Amino acid sequence: MADYRARVVIAEDSVLLREGLTRLLTDLGHEVVAGVGDGDALVKTVAELAAEGALPDVVVADVRMPPTHTDEGIRAAVKLRKEHPGIGVLVLSQYVEERYATELMAGSGGGVGYLLKDRVAEVREFVDAVVRVAGGGTALDPEVVTQLLVRSRKQAVLAVLTPREREVLALMAEGRTNSAIARTLVVSEGAVEKHVSNIFQKLGLSQSDGDHRRVLAVLTYLGG
Repeated sequence: MADYRARVVIAEDSVLLREGLTRLLTDLGHEVVAGVGDGDALVKTVAELAAEGALPDVVVADVRMPPTHTDEGIRAAVKLRKEHPGIGVLVLSQYVEERYATELMAGSGGGVGYLLKDRVAEVREFVDAVVRVAGGGTALDPEVVTQLLVRSRKQAVLAVLTPREREVLALMAEGRTNSAIARTLVVSEGAVEKHVSNIFQKLGLSQSDGDHRRVLAVLTYLGG
């Protein structure tokens, strides 16, 4: 795909970074058809381009954008994957937003990528990722894959617990005693003890583990 020229939309609230990415891509022959600074503008711009029959090949989006600078960018990316299945989406961020990253990867259609800004070592590496995603391929940072696998294993393990048992385990992970958990959930301490016993049983923690069972249960919750 050496001669491939991608049509790109960049969503990044930092003007300097947005302009830098634009210059970088255009200097290498790609066409940046739009640059926006927030998630809503990204969704609106892509919709307008699609209505004109000019859907871009790929969107490069940051995770954190206005107004709250939390997850607007990746939520917009997930929305685009659903509304325009043929478009490629490359998320470029400083951290892994596990919940939406999993949803992003699960979408069907165009290419998908997730790179961590601090781990992009070379310009060529980034541009190659843009081209690969634009062409329907994938570009995933190994650290992203590792974190998503840990989340997946954790969800599979905890799936055996009831919603109430997961609540109790989450409070155990905060270091709360059974009496403190009972006060928080407004239930009897006996009910909490029963939930804790069920958690130990379902997670395969036997009596032989002694007092360490509580620690092991929390580690299972935290690490998957």
